[in-house]
Amino acid sequence: MGTVEARDEFFGAGSGVRIHYLDWGGSGRPVILLHGLASSCRIWDFTAPLVAERFRVFALDQRGHGLSDKPGSYTFAEVTGDLSTFIEGLGLERPVIVGHSWGAGVAVQFAADYPDIPSAIGLIDGGFMARSSFEMTWEQAEVMMRPPAIDGVPVKTFLGFAKKWPDVAGIWSDQLGEMILSNLEVRDGKVYRRLPILDHMTIAREIWEQEPSELYPRIRCPVLMVPAIKHSDDSQRELWTSAKLQGIARAKQLLRDVRVVPMEDTIHDVPVQRPKELAAAVIDFAGSV
Repeated sequence: MGTVEARDEFFGAGSGVRIHYLDWGGSGRPVILLHGLASSCRIWDFTAPLVAERFRVFALDQRGHGLSDKPGSYTFAEVTGDLSTFIEGLGLERPVIVGHSWGAGVAVQFAADYPDIPSAIGLIDGGFMARSSFEMTWEQAEVMMRPPAIDGVPVKTFLGFAKKWPDVAGIWSDQLGEMILSNLEVRDGKVYRRLPILDHMTIAREIWEQEPSELYPRIRCPVLMVPAIKHSDDSQRELWTSAKLQGIARAKQLLRDVRVVPMEDTIHDVPVQRPKELAAAVIDFAGSV
């Protein structure tokens, strides 16, 4: 998946929060990669080295995730504040910010609140679905978005289940296993969530409350949207797919400059399943701004 090796680094983002990131090297315009909820910077391990062949690449562990500090407060304002301080501290000029899932919501919020900083943003299967697309209350959504309680499960047992997950069974590798384990803390041969369920649900509520279409008019930079499209007999999955398509249609009406590159028959974790195609889309987009 590429020969570039990342360097572990830490940055003090202010308010005593220390942010961990992987410096993938490269040269030229900076590209900052943001992971999704309960994930880590390692989700970009397959994609980042390919993008680093053309650009200067960084992958961040957002607060509460990976090896970054866990301050217990996770509003969009705080998370985008971390990102702003990171960009300023490293002297990165006009970066392209690419976010996956929750990270895409962070990218949208950042571009709206700091419109002069990014040269472009990339939204990977996130950042374009509106709450209004779902006929449900937060109480109903909360049940659907709550993650399973896995604290204390033996590592071998957890990996045994993970290998059988329908979305990754066909692409499993030792490296993918390491990437998944990076989302968790391993102690005494058992796994524990780095982000407690209570904090997870706090962020989930932030995601639920965010209305991207209300932010679009404040975004000045070009936007890349990469939806994962996977049709299914499962009505729940079809609901999500329909919401994505509705959100993209709305974005085309409200954004000044938007490009859509759908990934057909692809799982939500696009950076894991389609890294080459995703890297090519990001490289082409970042090279055009």
